Amino acid sequence: MFRSRSNEEKAPDTQVTADLTKQSRDPQAPKGRPTPKRSEAQTQRRRAVTAPADRKTAVKRQRETRRADMARQREALNSGDERYLPARDKGPVRRFARNYVDARFCAAEFFLPSAVVILVLTMVRVPALQNIALLLWLLVIVAMVVDSVFLGLRLKKQLAVRFPNEPTRGVVMYGLMRTLQIRKLRLPKPQVKRGAKL
Repeated sequence: MFRSRSNEEKAPDTQVTADLTKQSRDPQAPKGRPTPKRSEAQTQRRRAVTAPADRKTAVKRQRETRRADMARQREALNSGDERYLPARDKGPVRRFARNYVDARFCAAEFFLPSAVVILVLTMVRVPALQNIALLLWLLVIVAMVVDSVFLGLRLKKQLAVRFPNEPTRGVVMYGLMRTLQIRKLRLPKPQVKRGAKL
């Protein structure tokens, strides 16, 4: 009753357990071990990462990694490579918004050059030129607002047609903010010519 088993009796049990582990486990069956707590899993992941011996090396490695990421991102902004673009520029919806804006002349892109001209005119001490500058300022602002409203409505309509199942929140404002930049200075660089059919 209390005697130990012989080696012959123990052998079949080990073969059976070995055979059971080789079989694929049913997804509905319990996995045989408790799920670790989140804090335990995070500490295990942290241990898995090989931390450098001293803080100076860690900072240096982090700086080099950040520098490499920024260089890749800059290159992607110039070339339009989707993989390394910043999060705000990624995705087919944002790419379409960029192309839609870049294919058109927008009143807002002439805001900065016209603002410089108007500023120069207001500095001249001739009342007639100052009145013309104020009138020009009013015309530029009205043209910008009207053009931006119509562009935003058209872009929103095109996004609803082309990407009905994609989230488009903030994409219209993203496109309108792009119109405020001079075309040559836009990042990511324009990938379509003016007048291109999308």
